[in-house]
Amino acid sequence: MNYLFKALNDETRRQILEMLKEKDMTAGDIADAFNISKPSISHHLDILKRADLVSAQKEGQFITYSLNTTILEDVLKWILTLKK
Repeated sequence: MNYLFKALNDETRRQILEMLKEKDMTAGDIADAFNISKPSISHHLDILKRADLVSAQKEGQFITYSLNTTILEDVLKWILTLKK
């Protein structure tokens, strides 16, 4: 769960998640939306993958990233149990 909170603690990573909410994207498409280096975007994507917030599918030379909502649903359920 530490990876999850670390991943969500960064504005760039939250923006990437918002983008992936709309559609699956390649790393290049994601990088084009930001004014930071491609290695930095790769680092952010790696953190999101380790937190299980995104999944990656290799298609030829490209990797397509998808939002994994299952982990978010699990965290929300856990948070709601704290409220009781």
